[in-house]
Amino acid sequence: MTRSKKGLLGVSAGLLALAGLAFGSVGMRAIANPTSTQKEPGLVAQNPPITTLRIVLPSRSDSTDLQNKANRLAAFLSAELKMPVQATVGDDTAAVEALRANRAEISFLNSRGAIKAQKLANARMYLAEVRSNYSGRFTYRSIFVVPKDSPLKTQRGASARVALGQLRGRRIAFTSPTSGSGFIVPVGELVKSGLVPNRDRLGNFFGQVSYGGGYSGALQAVLRGQADVAAVSEYTLGAPYITAEEAQRLRILYSISGVPAHGIVIDDRVSGQMRNRIIAALLKLNQSKNNSLLRDLYNSTELVPVNHDTHVKPMLEALQRAGIEP
Repeated sequence: MTRSKKGLLGVSAGLLALAGLAFGSVGMRAIANPTSTQKEPGLVAQNPPITTLRIVLPSRSDSTDLQNKANRLAAFLSAELKMPVQATVGDDTAAVEALRANRAEISFLNSRGAIKAQKLANARMYLAEVRSNYSGRFTYRSIFVVPKDSPLKTQRGASARVALGQLRGRRIAFTSPTSGSGFIVPVGELVKSGLVPNRDRLGNFFGQVSYGGGYSGALQAVLRGQADVAAVSEYTLGAPYITAEEAQRLRILYSISGVPAHGIVIDDRVSGQMRNRIIAALLKLNQSKNNSLLRDLYNSTELVPVNHDTHVKPMLEALQRAGIEP
């Protein structure tokens, strides 16, 4: 999408300036300069040549010292691509805004962020992360968790309507109103099963609705008896979210498979030739000699190519069922 077309989707120049200030404050920037640079041939005529590649890495609750790790990734990509690479740490909102405002070409995003990036910037996800604690390799499960001694029954093979119907009148702790696996997907499943009409009617089904402010908070609400059930991701039943002892006091009531993993989004201003070079460089992170760079970022073990539309479809459907703007 050209700059002019993106402008039609954007907000006023004043808001863009404010967004730019906000983005600039979320993290320090690092530029890795190789000994030689070259311009990418074949760039589309309406866009200026990309002489510095800018990548945004959103902060996550299980990532630490992310800026230094991002700097190392920038240096690696700079050496592979023979051009300067700038790495910035922000949040998902800032990352999407940077793509929309042509202040970044690449970002690591969750599936909802990728959907927003496509809508606002015509960016698409090309690679997805694989983790050892994902049950579907590059997809994972959203789970409803209850105390181990809860009277609510875990029924193998039970339909969502039967399993989740037990939650009527119960107290639930969602992760946050923006969490994919901790709110959007579980609410979408409740709507799909006919138990609630949309997210605005949750209070008519549950006895109490609360938000933990994160995976740990939602799980602690159950562990402390403040909620009967929590909605979280499958990989949160252990460190750094809760202890092994605490995990032993919980069990999964119901799970929803196929939640799309986070991945790498590339803006449409990047030419096809340049994009292929970027993807090839990123896939070298799967090699044993480079893999620690990838693992250090978000505990991912591998990057795999995905089709954007196919990969994010389950999240898009959950958003639509829940009545949430993509």
